[in-house]
Amino acid sequence: MNRRSFIKSALIASAMPTVTQHARAAPKGVGVKWRHGASTFGDLKYREGFTSFDYVNIDAPKGGAARQVTLGTFDNFNVVVGEIKGTLAAGSDLIYDSLLLTALDEVSSEYGLVAEAVSYPDDVSQVTYRLRAGATWHDGRPVTPEDVIFSFNAWEKHSPLAGATYHHVSKVEKTGEREVTFTLSQTGNREQPLIIGQLVILPQHWWEGTDKNGNKRDIGQTTLEPPLGSGPYRIKGFSAGKKVVYERVKDYWGRDLNVNLGRNNLDELTYEYFRDATVAIEALKADDVDWRAENSAKNWATAYDGPAVAEKRIILEEFPINNVGIMQAFAFNIRRDKFKDARVRRAFNYAFDFEKVNKELFYGQYRRIVSYFQGTDLAATGLPSGKELAILNPLRDQVPPEVFTTAYSNPGGGFDAERDNLREASRLLQAAGYEMRNERLVNSSSGEPYTIEFLGNNAPFERIFLRYKPSLERIGITVTIRTVDDSQYQNRLRDWDFDIITYAWGETLSPGNEQRGYWGSRAADLPGSENVIGIKNAAVDTIIDKIVFANNRGDLVAAVKALDRVLLWNNYVVPQWSYNKVRAAHWDRFSHPRALPEYGMSGFPALWWWDAAKAARVGG
Repeated sequence: MNRRSFIKSALIASAMPTVTQHARAAPKGVGVKWRHGASTFGDLKYREGFTSFDYVNIDAPKGGAARQVTLGTFDNFNVVVGEIKGTLAAGSDLIYDSLLLTALDEVSSEYGLVAEAVSYPDDVSQVTYRLRAGATWHDGRPVTPEDVIFSFNAWEKHSPLAGATYHHVSKVEKTGEREVTFTLSQTGNREQPLIIGQLVILPQHWWEGTDKNGNKRDIGQTTLEPPLGSGPYRIKGFSAGKKVVYERVKDYWGRDLNVNLGRNNLDELTYEYFRDATVAIEALKADDVDWRAENSAKNWATAYDGPAVAEKRIILEEFPINNVGIMQAFAFNIRRDKFKDARVRRAFNYAFDFEKVNKELFYGQYRRIVSYFQGTDLAATGLPSGKELAILNPLRDQVPPEVFTTAYSNPGGGFDAERDNLREASRLLQAAGYEMRNERLVNSSSGEPYTIEFLGNNAPFERIFLRYKPSLERIGITVTIRTVDDSQYQNRLRDWDFDIITYAWGETLSPGNEQRGYWGSRAADLPGSENVIGIKNAAVDTIIDKIVFANNRGDLVAAVKALDRVLLWNNYVVPQWSYNKVRAAHWDRFSHPRALPEYGMSGFPALWWWDAAKAARVGG
């Protein structure tokens, strides 16, 4: 299961639900058992009427402010089109509520937020949500079933990931004064109550109205007009592309709900934008910002020094990542002929010396990724057996033979292996129909030179491409590197106009519908989808269905591991590296619960609070 914010006309045309906003009697089976939450498998940890989540401090004081670093720029507050148009402002989701809220100490459970209860039959053929009577927008108007229907249609129409996620919703309708029912075209998808529960609700009356200049708003377009929300924060002010400030809504309708107690304690949250990481770090040292999440091993090892760090006024902390797996990789655009052969793609892996890069650039901090579900118990290991083998056996003629014979591994690197690896890369390229002519790799039949472009939007990452380039050139590949701004980068991705990019897919501990958007054939040609590789593989589609319709946790794990093997041995990517902790440098003005939730990472800023005593000690 994944966050919402990750396919356009083709999929939407085939899956657009029939929608009505006229109330009718609830369908048979709906309303039989109202639940205060939903879980994919097993029982909920928290019983009905629970006081608060165990991991919060319900006595946390309200007040204070936090200034956070964000790199880049922004030109949009419309969360619906944030993944495909413009650059969404950091923190934009703070102003909204969803139907249900995810618990951070359970693998896959959600509890009522805008919806006070959820109901669905055993076959999960439909899901009904009953809205809270007191849920209101910041202008005081109630949140209604019509808002939910409007929101679903907006997300489904304009968000590629939502289009894939909600593919099996065939109908959405108002079935009571405060009830809305989603009818599903296929039964047995136990994740749907949670997936739909993550739906971010938008105000229909605001989006269908006009701005201060009398212009009609369009939910399919970017906007810098601060939208109306219903959540714990509202936009207080902003400087386009440079800063956005959110203020806590003191009369927020949901402030006393059990799922909200101890959360959203800071009165003001500011996101300061920087174009350069070095400048951002200096801003932290100068006390111009309070918090920076660091994703550079080099910076973590060398950049945080000075009196404030030495005196522990700036704290360097690492928080374990237990709830997210990741595949970060050099991703091929296999829509292009030069990447269609898996042997060519494997040759690129042999040419990448991770061990040398890790030592010279990353201070040895990273581990090579060997799974699409790296860092979780869903990662495939050894050879398939049991349920996993039962899933794969019928697909033997559709998947690489190595799936059954060889545990996946990346080529080993280092000085001793470099020559052998490049020799093996050349052998694979020759087997795929290429040869060296005048020290350049060419197509044996056409004589066309083999050229590739690394496309990026992050200048610091150029050093990675530059370390990769000489190895590729030694096997005859002509390499260019191009770094563009965020807008141009997104446009090129949306048009599939690239050779190789660095891309990352995040995975939760309960994968499901989002896998269609990542690897499914339907998403391969839909601009803005997460299937940036362009995978159209019948075996992959079959296994994804096994994941989506798993009856229990054991079946789910087996199907995910099977998918992992098939993706790996098709060599769709050259895996990069991962680090299983969040690095954060921050001024010591905040406190958090003694034990942070297992699946909450740092929990900042939602679970932290302003500590006046600490702030007085460090200043500010």
